[in-house]
Amino acid sequence: MVPAGALRFLRLQLYSRAAAGLAGAMERAVVRCVPAEPKLILSLVVSDGSARNLQRDREEPLGRALARIAVHAAKGWAKAAKKGRKGPASREELPLPAVRLFSRDGEAVADDVPNTDAWQDGAVLQIGDITYRVERNPPMLTELHLPRSLLAGFPVCPKLATEFTAPHHCLFRWFCERPPSADGAQPTWVDVEGGDQQVFVPSNVHVGQRLKLHCTPHDGLQRYGVPREVESMGPVEAGPGACTFDARHLYTRKLAPAGSLRAVSYNVLADTYAQTEFSRTVLFPYCAPYALELDYRQSLLHKELAGYHADLMCLQEVDQAVFTDSLGPALEAFGLKGLFKIKEKQREGLATFYRQAKLQLLSQHDLTFSQALQEDPLHRELQDKLATYPVVQEKVLQRSSVLQVSVLQSTNEPSRKICVANTHLYWHPKGGNIRLIQAAVALSHIRHIACELYPGIPIIFCGDFNSTPSTGLYHFVSSGSIDEHHEDWVSSGEEEKCSMSLTHPFKLQSACGEPAYTNYVGGFHGCLDYIFIDAHALEVEQVIPLPSHEEVTTHQALPSVSHPSDHIALICDLKWK
Repeated sequence: MVPAGALRFLRLQLYSRAAAGLAGAMERAVVRCVPAEPKLILSLVVSDGSARNLQRDREEPLGRALARIAVHAAKGWAKAAKKGRKGPASREELPLPAVRLFSRDGEAVADDVPNTDAWQDGAVLQIGDITYRVERNPPMLTELHLPRSLLAGFPVCPKLATEFTAPHHCLFRWFCERPPSADGAQPTWVDVEGGDQQVFVPSNVHVGQRLKLHCTPHDGLQRYGVPREVESMGPVEAGPGACTFDARHLYTRKLAPAGSLRAVSYNVLADTYAQTEFSRTVLFPYCAPYALELDYRQSLLHKELAGYHADLMCLQEVDQAVFTDSLGPALEAFGLKGLFKIKEKQREGLATFYRQAKLQLLSQHDLTFSQALQEDPLHRELQDKLATYPVVQEKVLQRSSVLQVSVLQSTNEPSRKICVANTHLYWHPKGGNIRLIQAAVALSHIRHIACELYPGIPIIFCGDFNSTPSTGLYHFVSSGSIDEHHEDWVSSGEEEKCSMSLTHPFKLQSACGEPAYTNYVGGFHGCLDYIFIDAHALEVEQVIPLPSHEEVTTHQALPSVSHPSDHIALICDLKWK
């Protein structure tokens, strides 16, 4: 059976003559040969114009493959002859054509050479008097889609998947649809000004017009693949007007200077939660249904995040499909590389993005809290303490919460490294004791990385901690300790009490202070999100002001038509001391 990826390859790479002159006067013979697949696939068009796809063993001698190609070519000749025959008389069988393969240097490739070595890029295949240029694993598009929601003033980020190249190497051209004239002429597509980038921002003049994207895969060097086009399902619509993040963008128009880092922490509201009946009718009944749709919220989110020009971005509640298909490619187009950690048994998780021009990834150290408690000797003492409280222990081990830890290095000053941690702790209002255990595991793990693996590097600990500044969790993280008598140890009642003292070695401060709220829904508002920084090594240059209360409550609460999440992003500029 042909692998699904190979079928996509064949559908997209085959066409009857050399596309757009990219292969010169020769036909194309496209070869797919990847280590993960046992078969080599040769795709070409024979004399009758039909596509032929031959699967051959990678280690098969070339001579056997050429003999099979000759058979296919003869069938094509016979078919072409039959189409051209006017009378009913039977035709004689046509002879097999001569088939040879030549290397780029013009030397004939020996018949005993394995297929995997014989079919090299630039080789020439001769079938009778027809010449084919061999293209081995040329750049290709496997997927190209436009979002359903197109808003004026908001970036349109295509869903784009490539093989044998990277999306940023592709060539893009955007068009808008000119409506039919009064004389009944058909609509025409017109180039849009500045429409040669992966991401396009339609303006108000495009309202009511559909968009089309023409994309040519390119490997960044000399090879091009078969171009594809995609048209939007509907027209560009007017934007929602003023958004909660517009005023914040005035502070983040430019990138943070060298030596500084702009950090963002943001729970972006997973689609898997936003689209439930409970969310629509109970949690967010004030939000217009269309504003809870994924494509609409993604349009807002792309504009919001791109406008912050962040160097570090820690996001929570990121759907796995959204990260792969939408958010990751969109932010990569704006210069950010993304890392993803999914929660166990969930379809959402954590995403950390970093600006590639400023930072590079040294290592990743992600974990699942429950698994780390059970298996990592680093947490043996905490696990032993927890074992004396079996009810609480069971609840802790049932949680799917995870921690994402990335060690990054400055591209300009390699001596500067930083440990970036991202998490989303247990959500239940009475789960303060669970969150304390999770934080203890997180900080112990971070200590191992920042004090033992990379001694002395500063840390940034971001996330949705589901804890207000009055809770034991906030006190523990910011003060470095919590005693066994704190009231949060009985947050779930006396029957689930688990009293223990905890410490960590860091001096952490909330870089954005203690806002009145970072989460604002119909029945609750409070500060749940933080960017904790290593106060010994980092200092705050500026905190980007949160939206005003009037902006947040314009549509009663969050999310809304002008804000994509029920949380508000925290943003600050940090500097090494």
